[in-house]
Amino acid sequence: MNHIKENYFEDKLEDNSSIINPNEGEKLELNTISITFKITSEMSNDQFGVYEISLPPMAIGAKLHYHRFMDETFIINEGILTLQVADKEYQVKPGAVAYIPRLTPHGFKNDTDKTIKLTLIFNPSQKREGFFKGLYETLNEDPIDPEKYLKLYTKYDSFPIDTSNMIPIRE
Repeated sequence: MNHIKENYFEDKLEDNSSIINPNEGEKLELNTISITFKITSEMSNDQFGVYEISLPPMAIGAKLHYHRFMDETFIINEGILTLQVADKEYQVKPGAVAYIPRLTPHGFKNDTDKTIKLTLIFNPSQKREGFFKGLYETLNEDPIDPEKYLKLYTKYDSFPIDTSNMIPIRE
C-alpha cells in the first residue's frame, strides 16, 4: 500500500494575491449609486468582500437592517455619510472607520449635496456580489416588487427592521 507522507512542518507557499488598481473591478450602476467589486467572495474563498460605493447627493444606501452571520465595515473616503446605528444617527467624516458587527441594526445614506465615496468590507462575504447584482435587477424594475426585494435581502443575510419601509428610496 502506497502512503503519501504529509509534511506537517513546512508550509506550502503560493502566490494567490490580487492587486486591484484604481478604476479596476466589476462596476454596477444602481440608479445613481455605483458599486465596484474590488475583492470578491470568489477571490477570498468567501472570507471577505471589499466594495467601493459612490453615493450621490440625497441617495439612500440601505434602510435600517441587520446581518446574522457577517460583520460590515464602512471606510469613508470622501464626503460625510449619515450612518444610522440602532436608534442613533452619526455624521461620519472622511478617514473614519465604522465597524458594524452582526446583529447590529444599521442603515446609511447621503444627506448632503456632494457625492460620498466609501469602501464597504463584509466579513465573511457570503457571496455579496450576488446580493448587489440582485439589487441592481430589483431596483431597476418599475414598480419595485417588495416581496422580491425582501426575498433577495433574506437570501443574502440582510434582514430589514421594518418591512413596510425597507426600499432605499426617499419618499
